[in-house]
Amino acid sequence: MKVVIQRSKYSNVVIDKKIYNEIPCGLVVFSCFTEGDTIEDINYIVKKIINLRIFDDENGIMNKSIKEVGGNILSISQFTLYADTKKGNRPSYIKALNGTEATKLYDLFNAELNKEIKTVTGIFGAEMEINITNDGPITIIIDSKNK
Repeated sequence: MKVVIQRSKYSNVVIDKKIYNEIPCGLVVFSCFTEGDTIEDINYIVKKIINLRIFDDENGIMNKSIKEVGGNILSISQFTLYADTKKGNRPSYIKALNGTEATKLYDLFNAELNKEIKTVTGIFGAEMEINITNDGPITIIIDSKNK
């Protein structure tokens, strides 16, 4: 499992030219699953996300987690995170888990996140427009295979 996390002042996801979901501040999390991912991968990533100290404290030092600042999460599925660009100019997405299995893991991932932090989503597999006011900018990449 791979995620890209961006600290955000405001973000939304637009589907069919309408705001589908939005968060006032918090984290935008793009996620992708690969063959062999399990609940252990999800739990590892969820724990990392909710405990990352990437929000400023009263001294302007990144020392607080999303839980401590009361932020929300906008979770977006993005199979392109497993793009393989080693050969040629057209990426291969063969490492991304098939849609049926990835949907199950994505739903489980969001349910686990939502137990800790209010989490809203886009629609798995939909054409989406993601608008992010990146705060910092702060962007973190986590791969559950690199524990």
